[in-house]
Amino acid sequence: MKPEQSSAVGKTNGSTNGQSAVLERLSHLPVEPNPALMEHAKERAMSVQNRIADKITAFAGSMWFVYIHIIWFSTWIGFGVEKYPYGLLTMIVSLEAIFLSTFVMISQNRADAKRQVIADQQWQTVKEEDKQNEELIHISNEILKLTKAIHSYTKAQPEGAPPPTS
Repeated sequence: MKPEQSSAVGKTNGSTNGQSAVLERLSHLPVEPNPALMEHAKERAMSVQNRIADKITAFAGSMWFVYIHIIWFSTWIGFGVEKYPYGLLTMIVSLEAIFLSTFVMISQNRADAKRQVIADQQWQTVKEEDKQNEELIHISNEILKLTKAIHSYTKAQPEGAPPPTS
């Protein structure tokens, strides 16, 4: 590899140095949220069930959840709330696992819905851009026809002769 190529191809956190420079220059710009996702979030927030599921999922995915369970299990076993094999604790944890798995599925469904909103918006943009591209091709063809007409008109005039006035 040539030395001048190695600096442009060098990787920094999975991106090229050029990409890093661009990201650094753009970092001061505000990040605007996707309007379609904002609308989706508003619709989702209207449902009490969704708000509750979102709160539970957010808490269950936090380190506080882990810390509380460490304290709970240690206290349960340490103070001898029940004797080994901890049947009640096992049942409680099993029920909790069932509910948490349901909330994980709800969270995945929410993520899928967000991806679908973005995909729908992108597809709409693609269709609009396709229409604009067709219009631009039509305009370009018209310009080409006019250019050819002007070219043939100027070729038909003898060299040095003034253009006819009408």
